Amino acid sequence: MKHSLRVGCLSLLLIAMSCKSSSAPKDTSWFSAGKPTPPITHVVLVWLKTPGDQAAREKVIDASKTFVGIPGVVSVRFGEALPSTRPVVDSSFDVAVVIRFTDEEALRAYDQHPTHRKAVDEVLKPLSAKLQIYDIKERR
Repeated sequence: MKHSLRVGCLSLLLIAMSCKSSSAPKDTSWFSAGKPTPPITHVVLVWLKTPGDQAAREKVIDASKTFVGIPGVVSVRFGEALPSTRPVVDSSFDVAVVIRFTDEEALRAYDQHPTHRKAVDEVLKPLSAKLQIYDIKERR
């Protein structure tokens, strides 16, 4: 009886999953002309010239908010380091900016976009002692 109940529940679950997947819209954001184009995550860690300077941190965040209008930018997030005593965690930076792009081409275009160049020249360079950047090609 227990085996039959498990088989019945599994069958219902598989039916429910197949109904949901067949009626749900397909995520085609990764495909362009049939070729996969994975999203890119761009992580920028900023160490300020004056560590802990809240006004400087806000200027970096405000400049980062302007990136949402750049073509190919999906989202812009920002925050401060979460202090940690774990030896593998680097919480020495002042602010992090995480930008998600539709694809690598959008990341390359963003790098030269006037809005980004202005933020780099007028805010990041004057306020930053160090930048560490990571570009991540997402996988499914």
